[in-house]
Formats: sequence, C-alpha cells, structure tokens
Amino acid sequence: MTPYIHRVQYYETDRMGITHHSNYVRIMEEARTDFLDRLGWSYKRLEEMGAISPVTSVECRFIGPTTYSDEIAVHLRIEQIGGARLVISYRMESGGRTVCEARSEHCFIGKSGRPMRLQRDLPDFVAALEREKEREDS
Repeated sequence: MTPYIHRVQYYETDRMGITHHSNYVRIMEEARTDFLDRLGWSYKRLEEMGAISPVTSVECRFIGPTTYSDEIAVHLRIEQIGGARLVISYRMESGGRTVCEARSEHCFIGKSGRPMRLQRDLPDFVAALEREKEREDS
C-alpha cells in the first residue's frame, strides 16, 4: 500500500525547531487510521460491529530529526495477527532517509470489555489483514 504522508506542522515542533517526539505516536495513529480506511475496515466500521481496539504498547526509535513543513512518509506493515492481538510496524522517512522506526500493539475487545477472538468474531477483517500482509511480504 502506498505510504501515508504527514506534513510537519509548526505547532508540532519544539524550541529546538524539530518535531517533538510525542508527535510520532500521533502520526502513527494517523497512518493506521488511513491504512484501515483504505483497507475498507475503518475504526467506525469496527466499532459499529462491536469491536474496540485499544493500544497496548508503543515503541519508537528515533533515528533523525524532522522540522516544520517536512513531509514524513509512513510505511506501515502488519507484523502479526493472532488471537485478540494485532502488531503493526512503521518506518517513517523524510527526504529519502529513515527518521523513525516504530511498532504498536493493539488488542480487540467487545463493548463489554471482554477480549474478542479475531478469527472467530471478525473473520472478514482478519482475511483483509492477511491478504495485505501477504502482499507486503511478497
């Protein structure tokens, strides 16, 4: 899938003029939301089906800075699908160089707060994720 593009806004920079590290988590969420939308499985659709997907873990490794008005291309990859868990990795590039490598883990729970079994409760969603993962891996 084509990368998600984020343009750094002035308010996202710190006193040193570089993108504040906390904004990379927001950029990951933007890219993930865009990815699910393009896959046909928006958060809205998942929530209408009774699924809620909280983030359970985030890891970021900052490699290089970005500044105001830089474009960040976010390459998202499905790393793992299983049980009630989804793991996504992100490679963020700007100006032809990697600036951040990251990963997020998500669980899926029903509105009651109980874990969902993805294969059983959302088989079409899992199939769409697996097709995309196979496409990425080939």
